[in-house]
Amino acid sequence: MPFGEIVIGSPGSGKSTYAYGKYQLLSALNRKCIVVNLDPANDPTPYPSAISLSELITLKDAMEEFGLGPNGGMLYCVEYLEANYDWLEGRLKEEIEKEKEKGGGNGDDPWVVFDLPGQVELSTNHDSLKHIVDKLAKSGFRLAAVHLCDAHYITDASKYVSVLLLSLRTMLHLGLPHVNVLSKLDLISKYGDLDFNLDFYTEVQDLSHIANVLKESHPRFGALTMAICDLVEDFGLVGFETMAVEDKQSMVHLMRVVDRALGYAFVASDKALDDEAGGGPSKSRSEAPNTNALFSSALSAIPDTPHVRDIQERWIDSKDEYDKWEEGEWRREGVVVAEAKAREKAAEAEAKRQAKAGGAGGIRKR
Repeated sequence: MPFGEIVIGSPGSGKSTYAYGKYQLLSALNRKCIVVNLDPANDPTPYPSAISLSELITLKDAMEEFGLGPNGGMLYCVEYLEANYDWLEGRLKEEIEKEKEKGGGNGDDPWVVFDLPGQVELSTNHDSLKHIVDKLAKSGFRLAAVHLCDAHYITDASKYVSVLLLSLRTMLHLGLPHVNVLSKLDLISKYGDLDFNLDFYTEVQDLSHIANVLKESHPRFGALTMAICDLVEDFGLVGFETMAVEDKQSMVHLMRVVDRALGYAFVASDKALDDEAGGGPSKSRSEAPNTNALFSSALSAIPDTPHVRDIQERWIDSKDEYDKWEEGEWRREGVVVAEAKAREKAAEAEAKRQAKAGGAGGIRKR
């Protein structure tokens, strides 16, 4: 059963950058991964795409043949993909089998990342993407939606309210395990100060405070803003993770959140492995049943979860100081690596010299 995620969000939210970062992270962790580019306008991609919608149809062809604009052409391409879903299903089976047959693996299905176009109507009210996702689920895929929202929206109260409503509408429309993410957190300090602490925005706390801020700046729309905030709070579904794609800790945490949303990150304890093996030879963690670990993993905290206050200190309150410290750490690490390589080269040279001297001595002796 293949696991994966569909990456959605408005244009410029960092979907392709995140897809590439996820591919690099999983590859470094020896987890098989393929990226599927379903954005016909995203060519070439920054990541190695195993499958691209441009193999089936291009945005340029749709626009020229039907006289459509960029937005209408994008919608037509997704509708065309829905009508030709057999092509996507066949290509996915082909690429998944390739990954499973590669040497050094254990035959597990690769993680599949679907990079979607930035038209928000695809994930809020257009039916084609939802139908494609439903067909993938019927084919055996277990998918989560990773919804990226540019973090600079939280610097403006009105934009934050619009992001809340967009996230809620997307969650209700797609009906998938859903993770909302404030992306590009490392750039947020460029857009001004926040009205509240970061945890207010990530945990979507008492929204009456944000409504009061908007009443002062936009009194005409005070009642509408309050009604939207009440609606979001009544559903109680929206919350946000944070992400800085170049920060390893941030990406690893987000990976674990998505894994848990899909039930992917369940690992049996050593005792459970022995008990479930019936006292016989212990099985590997990937082969043994893990019914005991299922519930314990679901209820336990995600390890090494960064506190939102630490995230605020790192990326908002003291970003310059942390950047300088991190740069110094990178330099020291580079010096250590360079010295290790130098010692390795010196040892190799010494070994060659001794071997050459030993060989020459043997010849003279004869």
